[in-house]
Amino acid sequence: MILDCDLLVGRDIASGRRRTPAELAQRLAAAGIDGGAVTSLSAIAYDPKSGNREGARAAAEHGWIDVPGVELRNPLDAHARLERIAADGHRLVRFATTRQNIPGTAPRLRLLARRATELGLTLLVEGSTRTVGLALMGLGASVVLLDQHFYDAGEFIMVAREEPGFHASTRLLGNLDAWESITAEVGADRLLFGTRAGWFEEHSVLERLHSSGLSPEQRALVTSGNLRRLAGERS
Repeated sequence: MILDCDLLVGRDIASGRRRTPAELAQRLAAAGIDGGAVTSLSAIAYDPKSGNREGARAAAEHGWIDVPGVELRNPLDAHARLERIAADGHRLVRFATTRQNIPGTAPRLRLLARRATELGLTLLVEGSTRTVGLALMGLGASVVLLDQHFYDAGEFIMVAREEPGFHASTRLLGNLDAWESITAEVGADRLLFGTRAGWFEEHSVLERLHSSGLSPEQRALVTSGNLRRLAGERS
């Protein structure tokens, strides 16, 4: 089974591109990806209330994992929304720091991440150790860095040694040995298969999976086991 930790549906207001749930499902099927964790773009662009309903419908219709988003530009609303997200039984929430132009130095990021951690939520964060890592360290947080680049794979390893809850998506880890280095240094349980299918080159990430030196057991963790664990699903 292959699950993508970085699925998005809806309209990207920056580019005007749109991907309906049905279109995304077709794209995933064509690539051999079985599903994943989905967020509505409108939830993280301008309207978390209706956008999260849209994401929940898409997840229910296609058997995906529902990942609500919050509006970090309105930190009071985001704080209250985290409470409701946790109360509704969710285990994952998306922080669109890059899309919402929230720098890693903004106090709200650390404070909201702390509250999410207290509520037992795992953060799917747009960013990397270089851009948001310092704000998230020292909280005991469970984090998936969706934009961790292979240029900074060494920094991720150093941070992950200190932070047992830090994980990285594979989307930008496309060089020859980043997957192998991360799994060798901190374990295969720290890497989640992610492509941002329909918005990025999912086939390049799939090719990297197929050429990787990971064992079958490690691949099973990376491609589905780690995401299902963080989402609270049984393997």
